Amino acid sequence: MSIERIHIDQFVKLSFVYPVFDVRSPGEFAHAHFPLAHSLPLFTDEQRRKIGTAYKQIHRKEAIKIGVDYFGTRMRTLIEDVETILKSQNLLTDNNTLLIHCWRGGMRSGAVAWLMDLYGFKVFLLEGGYKAFRNWSLQQFTLQYNFKIIGGYTGCGKTELLTELEKNNEKIINLEALACHKGSAFGALGNPQQPSQEMFENRLALQLYSQTKKHANQLIWIEDESQRIGNLNIPKFLWEQMRNQTLLFLNIPFEKRLDYICTHYGKFPKDMLINAIVRIQKRLGGLETKNAINYLVENDIYSCFEVLLRYYDKQYEKGLHKRTELASILQKVPCESVLAPINVKKLLENARN
Repeated sequence: MSIERIHIDQFVKLSFVYPVFDVRSPGEFAHAHFPLAHSLPLFTDEQRRKIGTAYKQIHRKEAIKIGVDYFGTRMRTLIEDVETILKSQNLLTDNNTLLIHCWRGGMRSGAVAWLMDLYGFKVFLLEGGYKAFRNWSLQQFTLQYNFKIIGGYTGCGKTELLTELEKNNEKIINLEALACHKGSAFGALGNPQQPSQEMFENRLALQLYSQTKKHANQLIWIEDESQRIGNLNIPKFLWEQMRNQTLLFLNIPFEKRLDYICTHYGKFPKDMLINAIVRIQKRLGGLETKNAINYLVENDIYSCFEVLLRYYDKQYEKGLHKRTELASILQKVPCESVLAPINVKKLLENARN
């Protein structure tokens, strides 16, 4: 077999075909990684720390000797770990091809690539390592995209619309899914912990690439968002692009949206809902905060969320009118309900006009 060093552009393309293995330490991987990668750490976090200390305080050769000691005891399990991952993920291929990278494409990935090549795998090694991918990710946010923005007040069911659009073979970016947050004070409810900012950007960059790799001007549907989603930020240049592209505003009656919100958020424990309300009390106001919480305590979910929905409508309205040239990009789409299949047809009709 053989080892071939490849540029990041080729690496990304091949990542959709062959399995990717990140040989950095568990801590490095946990912070942020290539979204399609499997963790295959050559060293533990503590071993990596000791090697780094030896490199800085003693000599490069001493660090290599320590690394070789660790590598020797890890060789068999590295091979077995790869085989286990390939089998469990149904990634076994006839040509046994792997993509491998470390932080900068240096000794760690080189050592593991040598071992996998010796064992019989065809190995592609990323030049520049994860650092090259990170630079590639940031570059994706400087490109121009052909977005159609789905807007509308809270409770329009925009996430369901994205899912329905995808079923209709449309290209989408689901920012809230990538960020593990629905974008309001209640956005963390029912979601896993948010990724790091770096990991969010990595996911978003690869998603943008995957949706446009065949056609650079591919139409992409994306939900209207403020720049901040929970604790994360949409990259500035990309967000500014979103703010200046066609906004299809779903004009859905207040009562329909309120029913939707009550159904989706009313199921959560009261203490979690109260904590979320308290987080926005400065903007909501003391009286409205008190009213919303009292309604909730009295099991009047409808009245509680009516207070909150009117607040979020005002917030969205403010953000909407901060756009420059709003009149030229805004297209209102009248909708009678939040039913995604029906509203998707209306979106597609408006997008074609």
